[in-house]
This record gives sequence, C-alpha cells and structure tokens, in this order.
Amino acid sequence: MTQFQNSHANPPIEIGIIGGSGLYQMEGLTHHRYVTIDTPFGKPSDDILVGDYQGIPVAFLARHRRGHKLLPSEIPYKANIFALKSLGVRYLLSLSAVGSLREEIKPRDFVLPDQFIDHTKHRPHSFFGQGVVAHISLAQPTCQALTESVVAAIKQQCTQEPFDWHLGGTYLCIEGPQFSTQAESRWFKSLGASVIGMTNMPEARLAREAQIAYCTLAMVTDYDAWNPKEAHVTADMAIKNLMHNAENAAKVAGYAIEHIHQNPPKSLAHSALAESLVTPKAEVPSEFQQTLQCLLA
Repeated sequence: MTQFQNSHANPPIEIGIIGGSGLYQMEGLTHHRYVTIDTPFGKPSDDILVGDYQGIPVAFLARHRRGHKLLPSEIPYKANIFALKSLGVRYLLSLSAVGSLREEIKPRDFVLPDQFIDHTKHRPHSFFGQGVVAHISLAQPTCQALTESVVAAIKQQCTQEPFDWHLGGTYLCIEGPQFSTQAESRWFKSLGASVIGMTNMPEARLAREAQIAYCTLAMVTDYDAWNPKEAHVTADMAIKNLMHNAENAAKVAGYAIEHIHQNPPKSLAHSALAESLVTPKAEVPSEFQQTLQCLLA
C-alpha cells in the first residue's frame, strides 16, 4: 500500500487518464502494475494502473471501479483526484459517456466540451474548508492548451478511421443514477447545454483545485429523453454505443499521450492556487499542511 506522502513516482507520472463507463483498463501499457494509494480523503475508486505507453509514464484510473461497481454519486472524487495528483499528474484526460442535447450531436459522435453546468446535489466539491479557504476561478473549467493536444490526437485517429466530433459545448452534470425525465431533458436542452452526463462534476472542479490541467473527451451514446424522433435512453443502449466508440477513444487517448509528452502544454491550471488561496499559509492548520503541499506541487 502506498501512502500519499510517499507516492510521488520517480520521475513523476505527469499524464493521467480516467476511464468512464465501459473503459476499465488501458491497453498498450508496458511495465504496468496496480498501485494502492491512501489519501486524506479515503481511497480512490480503484487501484491505479501505472505503466509506460510508448515509453511514456501514464496513470490510469477506472472511475466506476473495475467491473463497474460505483454509482456516479458513490465515486470518491476527492480521493481520485488527490491520488492522481500525489503521483505527479499534471495533465488529466477524462473519458466519459454522455447523452446529446443537440440534434447535430449524434450518438457515437465525440465532443470536447469547454463548459460545465453542475446540477449535482450531494457531492463534496472542494478540497478546502475547515480552516482553509480558497476560491478557484472556473470561468474556463477545461484547459485550452491540453484540449489542443487532444484535438491533434483526434485528427490523427480520424485519418485512419473517420468519425464525427465537435469542439466546444457545455456538459450538464446531473446526480443520477436515473436518467432524466422528458421534462427535465427538455429543460436541460433549453439551458443551452450540449451534452448531459453524471460524472464530470465535481471532477473538473477538483482537478483545478489540484492545479491539474483537465480535458473531457465525451462519447455520445444517446439523445437522452428530449428528442421525439429517437428512442429514450436506456443503459443497454448507452453501453452498446459506448462499446462501438471505445476503440477509437483508446486510440485517441494514446495519441494524446504522445502529443502531451512531446509538447507539454503550458496550462493556467498549473498555477491556479497562486492567487486563489485566501488563508495565509502560516495560518493553515497543521493537519492540512501536508495536503496543501501536495495540491501546490
């Protein structure tokens, strides 16, 4: 078992992947092993798979645990992000299944959202509190520089197997685990959201607090419940379409790892706490000092 204070890899593992529904491991890793990490916020969803992809150190975490055993609201988001940060992760790609709230965004398309609406209700969404205050800017919740690396990876994969993809848009995150009612789905669509999912909040918030550059690669599985011309979403439908996209998603992730490694993006996220930590460091309670140092690293 690896305690968080001793878990920094040598050298650090700067690239992390979080796999969503249907994506519980990463193919192509060599010298791989599972690492168990305890954090001040408990254990992450699963042991973290670490290894080399084309010689590049990578950390992979199954968001719902191998075997898909965690509901969206049961995912230990704080422990997940903190565990990856403790390994040295600075760039994090989130692979996520979503429903479409737009006619032009079709099932089996890919989307790179750049905004979020958080409609969750019961999830701890900050590392701070209990004597330590920080107010992180989330005006731009995804990292544009990291997104450019993922766009390059998508274009590279599309030369081999073309698919439709969309740059930008708003991801609306609901609590789940139930899918939306028709009334809710129509309302969410009226808010201007592009896709709907259950897992990227507070994940994106916490990544920014941990000074990790974050980007979502969303895989569209359905039209939720708003579209009168399409069948309403079911778990079976979502998984079927997700499995169709899984191979492309894995290859895009692989290309993205190479692009990030070759040209590490300069991200504003990496200094997010510089002007956001309100509590003077000298006033931070002793029991939070080690946690803060990890977040600031």
